[in-house]
Amino acid sequence: MADKYGQMLQIDCDGLTGELRHDEPMSRHSSWRTGGSASWFYKPSDIDDLGRFLNRLPKETRIAWCGLGSNLLVRDGGFDGVVISTHKALKALWLTEKNGIYAEAGVPGAKLAKFAAKNSLCGAEFMIGIPGTVGGALFMNAGCFGVETWQIVRHADTINRKGETLRRAPNQVRWGYRSVEIDALEWFTGAEFELTPCKTEHGQGKIRNFLKKRAATQPVQTANAGSVFRNPNGDYAARLLDAAGLKGYAIGAARVSPVHANFIENTGHASACDIELLIDHMTERVDALHGIQLELEVKIIGEKAQQ
Repeated sequence: MADKYGQMLQIDCDGLTGELRHDEPMSRHSSWRTGGSASWFYKPSDIDDLGRFLNRLPKETRIAWCGLGSNLLVRDGGFDGVVISTHKALKALWLTEKNGIYAEAGVPGAKLAKFAAKNSLCGAEFMIGIPGTVGGALFMNAGCFGVETWQIVRHADTINRKGETLRRAPNQVRWGYRSVEIDALEWFTGAEFELTPCKTEHGQGKIRNFLKKRAATQPVQTANAGSVFRNPNGDYAARLLDAAGLKGYAIGAARVSPVHANFIENTGHASACDIELLIDHMTERVDALHGIQLELEVKIIGEKAQQ
């Protein structure tokens, strides 16, 4: 354990009600089921507890966030900092006035979609196809089936490095295709979504149709992290990768899905290094054949394992 993180054991824990773990394997929290360990891993009990924890962290401590662990690759050398877990932590979900639903950052997108339909509200059905949580969807403006997260946001709440909470309207946040711009030391804790009244069976029917479409076009039964690359302007990353003959190409136990070329599967015991090498190869092939530099949709953190 690095000396600079020894101080983490001496932080004032008085009043903290969350769970702090040391040297936590991130393979337990990644949909790729691989990766190194986080020096520290904190699961807050609620927003107030999260604020207290953030406020007490040494300023030099690096912070990463994890929901369901989709769209995240932790290198084999691990992450020298603290990972804050929102899944099963910031999980509140409730109806609000004027056809709204509030969801905290740790609520899975699929749960929000089903909750909305059950309560005769439409507009969130696309969330059934997002493999992460509300926090991640807000952070990257996740989208599926032609709809994006920020198109239905009424307002979003954030927390900063000091543990202070803020509320932001959509016009106070710069958002676009798979991108959201906020302060680097500010993170989403939840949002209220503005939906439309509808018949319950209508929303549930759309969800069933979306699930069928997803099952037919994506490798939903394998260990993967969703789409690896963003779609370039006017094209699709999957088409470019398929045209490059990459379906089924493997490095170690990391394989480009035979079903969808923009997915990488862990077919057994793939290392984070296997996956990152495959990402690099996919990027190079598309650039060489199409002259297009694909941009990552997944986030890679941590250090490579020492040889």
